[in-house]
Amino acid sequence: MSENPKRIIPILPQGGNEELDACSSAEPFALMVLGDSMEPEFVEGDVILIEPEGLATDGSFVLAQIAGEWTFRQLAKHREGWRLQALNPAYPAADIVDLGVVKGVIIQKSKPGRRRATKRYVD
Repeated sequence: MSENPKRIIPILPQGGNEELDACSSAEPFALMVLGDSMEPEFVEGDVILIEPEGLATDGSFVLAQIAGEWTFRQLAKHREGWRLQALNPAYPAADIVDLGVVKGVIIQKSKPGRRRATKRYVD
């Protein structure tokens, strides 16, 4: 039996080649955390639930799209604008002028296979 290679699951942006219907694009969806940029709060393998129409505020964990790349960061008010910052200091922050790049707010995280290992980020 051969080893299972890691699977890559693409995120399709709205308005891409495959149009998403307006109703389904507003539905919450889940992604698995990859990498260590959001440690120690989020570790590789955690499953995060994203609310596309969630209210992004200072301190929210968000899914954003910058220069065609998707990123998971914490939103922070910074001077006249906003900043997307990793929790791991080894990763650089990105300044943004407005919240247009934010595509969803993380509302919950879970550990696969552990029902009680769930944490909510909004009420």
